[in-house]
Amino acid sequence: MLIYKIFRAPEWATLRRDGTTTGAPIDVADGYVHFSTAEQAGETAAKYFADVDDLFLIAVETDSLGDDLKWEPSRGGALFPHLYRELAIADVHWAQPLPIVDGVHQFPVGGGFDT
Repeated sequence: MLIYKIFRAPEWATLRRDGTTTGAPIDVADGYVHFSTAEQAGETAAKYFADVDDLFLIAVETDSLGDDLKWEPSRGGALFPHLYRELAIADVHWAQPLPIVDGVHQFPVGGGFDT
């Protein structure tokens, strides 16, 4: 199963440059890397990245994360995937820009994104 992380361009650049990351500032503060399922990603984008341009959508295969991935209740009691270790560039299945048009994030169609 693929899960998704939204990164600002500098955060994505850091992961590509360094090979690992502890995530965005909210991830560092919470002690884990926040992910969303395909069904949750749109709401995550709207809630935390409204009107933010220059984003990247990162897809990660859950099978590669092992026991470091925990599913925990968050918004409305829904289970969200949280990674309790650094995210490695080797974990990334694919990444692509997440543009915003007229205030709405444009998620990819196909390519593994199955909303």
